[in-house]
Amino acid sequence: MDWLPLLSTLAGAAIGIVATLIADRNRWKHEDAKEALRLRLDIYTQYTTTVKVLGESLRALAEREHPSDDQRTLALRQAFRDSGIAIASERMWLIAPQPVVRASNNVFHCLRSICDGYVEGTAVSSPEDRARWEARGTAAAEMRTLMREDLGVGPLTERHSPLLNDYSNPATQ
Repeated sequence: MDWLPLLSTLAGAAIGIVATLIADRNRWKHEDAKEALRLRLDIYTQYTTTVKVLGESLRALAEREHPSDDQRTLALRQAFRDSGIAIASERMWLIAPQPVVRASNNVFHCLRSICDGYVEGTAVSSPEDRARWEARGTAAAEMRTLMREDLGVGPLTERHSPLLNDYSNPATQ
């Protein structure tokens, strides 16, 4: 009996099976990486949107007249709780890489400082308020830079929001 054709057939089949397994594994890794990227994009979008909406809500509540300081405090604290920032933050802590988590946590604490300032009676657009908003803007810009880097998107060459002082200068709008 001639064993050479049988061994050649078995070797060819083994090579084919191994090649198929390697191709399937590579395809699976590629799909897994794409899904992880999609998940981070969703989490980053949710977080940045929540940050933006919460900031606008806090400012609107601080500008509004309230029957008492206690009701103002309650409205501001309720807006912070109802914003979804805690859930969005926890998702960041679970999924995002450490530099993005650190940056998003800085933004969270800036928003908390803005809320606490309004609770303590800081007037909208006062120097203290402007300083808190500028700190939030700087922290948010750093966070977005790290998010874009993590997503493999190029850096931005412009600021997302103008400086607070720029709103009073018609030439910058």
